[in-house]
Amino acid sequence: MRTVLIIDDNPGVREALALLLSLHDIRALCAADPEEGLALLGRESVDLVIQDMNFSADTTSGDEGRALFQQLRQRHPDLPVILLTAWTQLEQAVALVKAGAADYLAKPWDDLKLLASVENLLELAESNEALSQTRRHRRQRIEALRARHVLGDLVFASDAMIATLEMACQVARAPLPVLITGPNGSGKERIAQLLHANSAVAAGPLVALNCGALPADLIEAELFGADSGAFTGAGKAREGRFEAADGGTLFLDEIGNLPLAGQMKLLRVLETGQFERLGSTRTRSTRVRVISATNADLPAMVAAGAFREDLYYRLNVIELRLAPLAERRDDILPLAEATLDSQARQTGQPVRLSDAARAALLAHAWPGNVRELRNALARAALLCRDGVIQAADLALPAASAVAAQALMAHRNLDEPSREAVLSALQSAQGIVARAAQQLGLSRQALYRRMDRYGLPREGGV
Repeated sequence: MRTVLIIDDNPGVREALALLLSLHDIRALCAADPEEGLALLGRESVDLVIQDMNFSADTTSGDEGRALFQQLRQRHPDLPVILLTAWTQLEQAVALVKAGAADYLAKPWDDLKLLASVENLLELAESNEALSQTRRHRRQRIEALRARHVLGDLVFASDAMIATLEMACQVARAPLPVLITGPNGSGKERIAQLLHANSAVAAGPLVALNCGALPADLIEAELFGADSGAFTGAGKAREGRFEAADGGTLFLDEIGNLPLAGQMKLLRVLETGQFERLGSTRTRSTRVRVISATNADLPAMVAAGAFREDLYYRLNVIELRLAPLAERRDDILPLAEATLDSQARQTGQPVRLSDAARAALLAHAWPGNVRELRNALARAALLCRDGVIQAADLALPAASAVAAQALMAHRNLDEPSREAVLSALQSAQGIVARAAQQLGLSRQALYRRMDRYGLPREGGV
């Protein structure tokens, strides 16, 4: 339960404040002097302190209140404190607010104003604690991944990417085929590299073939090799990617572009480990771990007869879905910073992002994903002035600039509107914890706003 500690030498003030808070489901603890208040803080979990500025009879200087506030700051630096002051200590209270006090209210106080300040500070404390716990948990997961697995210079911070990498590292050592799905430019090749680096065949070669970059009549020769004279232009025998990848990993990008004839031969290799070069009757054997990737809807292609169903299930023993960058907002700025650092090492000219540029990056939809982000930053780094990238240098669509302004405005608002709450709930499919994270609130704080706006807690959105 939310708990407020009231430190005031006047029993009437303590009683009135405790009653007011209890009517709004806030537990009140009371102390008559600083010593009792500090002792209570040592025994109880407190979310907010309301303290007087004077505790001795005929004292009006506010020095006692300042001394108490300083002790609170030393012992509990993150604990919000509201100062209760008479007009004679107003200047002292203002100085303490500048030193970190959350608010000050004059006696006699306005109940509505005091309640509003208390509610806002409690909700902010809840939100900060929830965010801190989320960040700590996320940092622990990242540290565990980096400690146990080879991640190289992979940059990530979002929960979606952490979950994908955790699963990738879990299955990396299994010899089973892995299918990586996700949009173009989202980093599927990096996931394939991670799978190989953490596999049982990491000492072997990693060979890649983009099935969408070659004409259909050449893909089979690239995969399986060809004997001299197997087709026009084949003047000498050549090994295919399966032979080159023997004892290692073969990464087949854009697997949906593989023609049906090649699909049939690939299925045979996956099932038997055997194949023939084009134009040859000699059966060869290979031991290769196959990782494939696609941005295509393979189940739809199977239904349309464009992709073999048996091959789909053979490739899709383990599927890793790589979310688009738009669903990995926490990755955007770390990726941007890492990209600029890499460019600075190459050019010797450090470049940084302005706050407006950061907001524009977060507001953009990134249909081209990580590839688009890196291209935009490379261009902006060349065009910016004085080593600072502004929003205009990114040359993102005008809609993104408007969205960036809206984002910055939203972040400056203490109170999300009913529409913002409803939108977050709908985006999170009614999952309150997820919606609260989007809004930067704790779950309890979001529940209170839902009640305030007349939104149902269960099953209503």
